[in-house]
Amino acid sequence: MKLEVRDLSVRYGPETVMNNIGFTLDPGEKVAVLGPNGAGKSTLLKAVAGLVNVTGQVILGPVNGSGKSGYVSPSAHGGHDRCGSHAAVAYLPQDGLARSGLTVLEAVLLGRHESLGWRVSVAELHEATEKLDCLGIGHLGQRTLDTLSGGQRQLAGLAQALYRAPRILLLDEPTSALDLFRQMLVLDDLKELAHEEGMTVLLVMHDVSLAARFADRILFMKAGRLIADDRSEAVLTSEMVGEVYNIEAEVLRSSNGSLHVAPVRPLYAAFGETIT
Repeated sequence: MKLEVRDLSVRYGPETVMNNIGFTLDPGEKVAVLGPNGAGKSTLLKAVAGLVNVTGQVILGPVNGSGKSGYVSPSAHGGHDRCGSHAAVAYLPQDGLARSGLTVLEAVLLGRHESLGWRVSVAELHEATEKLDCLGIGHLGQRTLDTLSGGQRQLAGLAQALYRAPRILLLDEPTSALDLFRQMLVLDDLKELAHEEGMTVLLVMHDVSLAARFADRILFMKAGRLIADDRSEAVLTSEMVGEVYNIEAEVLRSSNGSLHVAPVRPLYAAFGETIT
């Protein structure tokens, strides 16, 4: 499903935290949103998901090859544009699933609470279990969320989001609590799903090198504005990284061809004093 964002802005009281953001994502595209703390990255995902009041437009379509594009008012629709029997858009926040007495399997099944009946079919149970197995946490299905580590709950939240069978997946730092192996595993799984199912993935990350390995495109944000939008190869330069993060950095290429960003030193001290 195609996603088009037009002149999207968000205000919290008198403060504009995101200003006139615009971009288009094609079906199956994998796009990382990068930038410093407070740049508006999480707000962008919430705006697309319909969780904050906005000005501007979010347009989803065409749906199921119908050729019809529908305007989605994020604040009114809460991101729940319908695509078949499941929501077209799934959103996973930074803190993922809350600690509770639900089992992991129950939490995943709730990803389709709009369409589940009083009885859960064998097929639905099988599909939910498949999502857990895919992420390497099938053995946690009967554990309750309040007994899991932060990384395990993060994976359970991702399984729930995938179980919704979304056409557009919005993820806010989905690998922040994971070890290096599981970070790469999750991102590789997402790449495969995007390719095989045409699922569009928009995710916020802080690890620039991991983003370069995963994403087709990178959106750089700073101070609530979109300052760069291009292929990873084109946008990941020492100059751009320095402009966005106020650091001196080297952009290197690993043995497998992936770009790697190596920070060298900060250009500004904590209170704005220039470092010489």
